[in-house]
This record gives sequence, C-alpha cells and structure tokens, in this order.
Amino acid sequence: MSNLTTVLRSEISRIARKEIRSQTATLQKQSAQYRRDVAELKRQVVDLQRRLSFLEGQEKKRIEEQPSEKIADGARYSPKWLASHRKKLGLSAAGYGKLVGVSQLTIYNWEQGKSNPRQAQLAKWVAIRGLGKREALKRLEMLGN
Repeated sequence: MSNLTTVLRSEISRIARKEIRSQTATLQKQSAQYRRDVAELKRQVVDLQRRLSFLEGQEKKRIEEQPSEKIADGARYSPKWLASHRKKLGLSAAGYGKLVGVSQLTIYNWEQGKSNPRQAQLAKWVAIRGLGKREALKRLEMLGN
C-alpha cells in the first residue's frame, strides 16, 4: 500500500510540475516581451529628450539672435507706448525686461521717461514690439522664466 501511495504522490507531483511549467512558460514569455518593450520605450524617451534639448537650444538661439542695429535707426521710442505694450502683453517689468535683455528697473525707468534705451537695447525692443501675448509668453518660457 505504501508503494501505491508513493507512486501516486510522485505522479501527482510530476503532473503538477508539468502543469505549473506550462502555466508559467506563457508568463515568462510575456514578462520577457514586456522587458523588451520597456527597454525600447526607454531608448525612445532618451532619443526624444535629446531631440527636444537640441530643438530648445536652436529655439533659444533663434530668440536670442541679435537684431541688426540698422533696424533700430528708424525706430521711434515712446515711454507711454512701452508701458502700454507691456500691459497689453500682460507681463511684469521683470518678464518684459528678460525679453529685451535688461533689468526690471530699467524697464520702469524707460516707462517713466527717466532714461532712454541705448541703440543695442532699442534694436532688441524693436524686435519684440510686434509680438503678441502668446508668442511673448512662449519666448519668456524658452528664456527660462
């Protein structure tokens, strides 16, 4: 009788191992496939981040390009217009200053007529005076505001 129980027990354990192996084989295959997919997605993320940083750099260079001072020669400057343009864009003096490349105090002084922009600053101001609100906010974001 003990021989029958040991044979029966060993047969049951063999069949159970076989069944477990067949069940886990599909899980192992799926797990391996998921690991491959995750690795591929990580490679894609790295590639996309590299492309994004390159494009951000290109955009910053495009935004920060020095406008020619010849354009500023014929430009008219008005403190009142500067203040209204800044308010139209909805920017603080600090934000507007970042767009032009000066401090917020300089913007306040320009608006109050206490000082006037130099030729290089006037050229930058001429370059941004045609911007709309969305474009100005986009440029500010690119400049790291």
